[in-house]
Amino acid sequence: MTNDVIALAQALIQRESVTPEDAGCQPMMNERLKALGFNIESLFFTDTLNTWARKGSESPHFCFAGHTDVVPTGPASNWQHPPFSGLIKDGLLHGRGAADMKGSLAAMLVATERFVTKNPDHKGSISFLITSDEEGPFINGTTKVIDTLEARGEKIDMCLVGEPSSRDILGDVVKNGRRGSLTGFLKVKGVQGHVAYPHLAQNPIHLAAPAITELSQTVWDNGNEFFPATSFQVSNINGGTGAGNVIPGELEVQFNFRFSTEVTHQQLQERVNAILQTHALNYELSWIVNGLPFITEHGPLVDATVNAIKSVTGLTTNLETTGGTSDGRFIAQTGAKVIELGPRNATIHKVDECVSTDDLIALADIYEQILEQLLT
Repeated sequence: MTNDVIALAQALIQRESVTPEDAGCQPMMNERLKALGFNIESLFFTDTLNTWARKGSESPHFCFAGHTDVVPTGPASNWQHPPFSGLIKDGLLHGRGAADMKGSLAAMLVATERFVTKNPDHKGSISFLITSDEEGPFINGTTKVIDTLEARGEKIDMCLVGEPSSRDILGDVVKNGRRGSLTGFLKVKGVQGHVAYPHLAQNPIHLAAPAITELSQTVWDNGNEFFPATSFQVSNINGGTGAGNVIPGELEVQFNFRFSTEVTHQQLQERVNAILQTHALNYELSWIVNGLPFITEHGPLVDATVNAIKSVTGLTTNLETTGGTSDGRFIAQTGAKVIELGPRNATIHKVDECVSTDDLIALADIYEQILEQLLT
């Protein structure tokens, strides 16, 4: 049985599903889910294939969520082994997506097969929400599936996202929440002119510098027991014509907030505008809300996960909310309890991405025990 996890992970890695392509991964998984009694819905939006598979109609409703798409590999010649080979060497499964997150998908499916075989009359429902748009613009994937479910009143109670959460050892970190992400696009307007005649121009870089300094030094909140303090970072800045003797007429600044539950994105927007206005800038400002913060406190899902990790690995896991965003943010906004648990993230998005085969085998055991605790 343990070889089933590795064999499926290899088969998934060998499909070149660079975002938003699925390359046949979902149909392959769907055949096995259908054999277990799952009802399969393939939902295609624009350029993205999604799967909604569900077995049962009652609560509690537990969902496995993940993605089949992977980031580009870069030049294959830079890899020690071909990036879509699924080669195993020295106890490591190599290939793009091994850790992020085809290994998790394989562990989820095999864990479900084992659980359903042992417990054909389990209580509640099990579902799979799988997309091929997590590594891309994330507009035609999980968020569209959630919109579909919400429109027909279908609710997920608990969700486990298979993102690679572990840091040093399998199961040492579980993400029980994520910070929100808010991006601002600022354009400061000045007057273009010759550098030798600054009195005839207005340099937007000079005008904006004190405001940017104040934004970078502002304490937005102090965080709480689950979240670090909200952070502000300038990510891109551009001004000038390329000539050394021209004062630019405009400055463009892109910045990002990673914010806690202590502040809303509306409050951040209002405070940024207030600071910019105190500096009397002529500016335009637009925003993109990339995701809202969420937290899943101790309860059935967190407790079952912590217990399963302890049982399989002997570790006492750490609950954290650090890192970037994931598709869990779309699911959490429906009221579902959401956590993220997967293999080590040391090689994700890197050349020579790989994952321990022993870790994938143990991960399937953890997933199976979570199902046992929640649905029997």
